[in-house]
Formats: sequence, structure tokens, C-alpha cells
Amino acid sequence: MTSSRDIVTRAFADWSAGTGEISDIFAPDMRWEVVGHSVVAGTYQSADEFLTQAMRPFNARFDANAPYRPVALRAIYEDADANTVIAVFDGAGVTVTGSTYENTYAWFLTFRDGKVVDATAFFDSLAFNELWKIPPAG
Repeated sequence: MTSSRDIVTRAFADWSAGTGEISDIFAPDMRWEVVGHSVVAGTYQSADEFLTQAMRPFNARFDANAPYRPVALRAIYEDADANTVIAVFDGAGVTVTGSTYENTYAWFLTFRDGKVVDATAFFDSLAFNELWKIPPAG
């Protein structure tokens, strides 16, 4: 049986290499909370809602040749019952305007049947909101 930690580690490696998307590990009925005061802060009640309202608009602000990717997985922790994984990572990408976006994230991911069913994300809202001022491509 693959542990939740192993699932997250593999998903981050694939996302970083551009061979997979982090959303591959999301359950359709996932709940995702973005904590803080960023323009995407709030709670999303499904993977589709999170992808449509936050992830896709986020990704649309990056150059297709240098998209946002994790560049360093600083730490990954799994709780004793193996249901929750905490990933702390640095990410970066080149925006459609040619600027570089960098931020550090902490994600708390709760699993059921090998998929994320609940998530809480923390990051630098100021840097994120600056990125959101860049109009998305297309």
C-alpha cells in the first residue's frame, strides 16, 4: 500500500518535472481552504470549484514555456495515522509579462482512499496578490 506521504512526494516530483499535475491527487468532492487575505482566500467545496476559480486563473498568469512549478520541497510530514500530509515547498515561474513569481507554501492535505479530500493552504498573500494584478493569458 502506498502511503499518503509517498503519494504527495510522487505528485510533487511529477508536477515539478512537468509530467503531471498536482490536481491528479484531488478527490472530486475535495474541500480546499486558502487561509488569509489573498484574492483567492476562502473555502472551495469541490476540486472543480478550486480548479476553476483559483488554480486555472493562477496558471494562466504564467508563460507556457516557464510555468509555475515547485522548485524545492522543503519538508514533508505525515501524521501517525497516515491520513494527513504537510508539504512545505517553494515554487516559481515566469509570468506572461516576463517577471518572476516566487512564493513559499504550506499545504495540509488530508487523504481518503489515496486522494486529497480536505486541504488547507498558507502562503505569502502580498506576493500572491501582486501576481493576480497580471492579466491572465488568452
